Amino acid sequence: MISRRDFLQVAMATTAIYGGAAFGTWSRAAAQQAMTQDDLLSFETTGNVTLIHITDIHAQLVPVWFREPEINLGVGAAEGQPPHLTGKEFLQRYGIETGSAAQYALSYPDFTALARTYGRMGSADRIATIVKSIRAERPDALLLDGGDTWQGSLTALRTDGRDMVEVFNALGTDAMTSHWEFTLGIDRVTEIVENELNFPFLGANIFDAEWNEPAYEPYVIFERGGARIAVIGQAFPYMPIANPGYMFPDLSFGVRDERMAEVVREARDEGADAVVLLSHNGFDVDRKMAARVPGIDVILTGHTHDALPEPLLVGKTHLIASGSHGKFVSRLDLDVRDGEVKAVRHKLIPVFSDVIAADPEMTALVEAQRAPFKDELSEVIGRTESLLYRRGNFNGTWDDLICDALLQEREADIALSPGFRWGASVLPGQDITREDIFNATAMTYPEAYRTEMTGEQLHIIMEDVADNLFHPDPYYQQGGDMVRVGGMGYRIDIGRPAGSRISEMTMLSTGEAVEPSRTYVVAGWASVNPEVEGPPIWDVVESYVAREGTVSISPNQNVQVVTV
Repeated sequence: MISRRDFLQVAMATTAIYGGAAFGTWSRAAAQQAMTQDDLLSFETTGNVTLIHITDIHAQLVPVWFREPEINLGVGAAEGQPPHLTGKEFLQRYGIETGSAAQYALSYPDFTALARTYGRMGSADRIATIVKSIRAERPDALLLDGGDTWQGSLTALRTDGRDMVEVFNALGTDAMTSHWEFTLGIDRVTEIVENELNFPFLGANIFDAEWNEPAYEPYVIFERGGARIAVIGQAFPYMPIANPGYMFPDLSFGVRDERMAEVVREARDEGADAVVLLSHNGFDVDRKMAARVPGIDVILTGHTHDALPEPLLVGKTHLIASGSHGKFVSRLDLDVRDGEVKAVRHKLIPVFSDVIAADPEMTALVEAQRAPFKDELSEVIGRTESLLYRRGNFNGTWDDLICDALLQEREADIALSPGFRWGASVLPGQDITREDIFNATAMTYPEAYRTEMTGEQLHIIMEDVADNLFHPDPYYQQGGDMVRVGGMGYRIDIGRPAGSRISEMTMLSTGEAVEPSRTYVVAGWASVNPEVEGPPIWDVVESYVAREGTVSISPNQNVQVVTV
């Protein structure tokens, strides 16, 4: 049975408290009046196999704020379809009541007011409580990690991912796949996989580039509930395009759906009664793969950070989207009999950190991982009058702030900030700590470059990124969200062909059109090219915030989006 009832029955019954709700104890009281841990974790155990899915946690070990996107456009067959619904359309599609806990967790309207009511979400010690609760009912439940786990925080950067590896070992993870993990460099990934990780690191689509042979285990078959469950790993397909290929020079990636069909057949030939794809393809790529590759019962999708309160069915394949940053844990009970999946029961569990009790053992482990960096993490750099968030197709206030810092600190005409989806939010009126800055910038190629580009070169870059995002075929969507731009406005026509989407590029300082032959000073960061020079982006942002003292980001109206 597929139902959103388990998630929504509690969330829809709650009423938000708007206005001047304070942080701390008032937030906890408000959340606890609305729901209980038993409410959030209640589940009618069914079938004989249980899957637990976490993905895209981006190294967030403690509770965070994370605002969902306001703009999430689908193109081609995905236009107007989940997960490309936001705001009122999303709430109406899933029957979510205005002002409810579900609205806060799953959508963006009234985010600040609802955040002050319901509190932060996520954290490893709350996730541990959820996992232990599920395993108390179903001891052999499979815990599957969808990747983007070892990157995204100051502590993960400082420890080369060791903090996250130790936490996920302690959770009792059964398998994982990958994406940003490889930006630690192939030597560190190999060290972790061979010496530190207590569970399989799966990637059916990762090959040795020289010998064209599989580089990692493609799948594992688990015996659960009298059934054989194949878990296949699918790493992010576009690693050498979206991230620096020189960090993993001897590996090749790709969607490789013919390879996936081959692996599914092989698993079935080995007696698999159910096939689960643990994927970091992104939702639309997985939707297409589900339609093209027969025999997959469940796709646990990742990469695009979507959170959906119910599965999406493509043929006989159930797509499960479990969000990001530790905000959600998905539970999936399968009835597997006679060599096939007879029934599915799903629950998207919101990890309200003021409601779900922390697991003491995990709390101690997390505190130990963070202890060497405690003073650095907590140092206050400035304050914000605006909500700082990143997620969205075109702009987020975190990247507007980063662009402002690049323009000022690097003395540039135009600033470019990559369309990353990771990065926790900061509420208006809050201090900006060094941890907050690293949550939006922590990566292994952080150099803030300063260069010269012609208007024509800028246009080519913008068109290339736009096609990566809005190509109608999901298999050609190779990046994150649209590059963020400071100092320049533009128009984008989503439905136009590649090379003709971007127009009306205008310098904000003068109102003059960007001239193709003119040279402009451009500052940016996270270049995938080798030997890039410049200070790390976190130093650039920290210097800017410290000098400003209090930052305020005006609504960004510099991108004109045309969808027809």
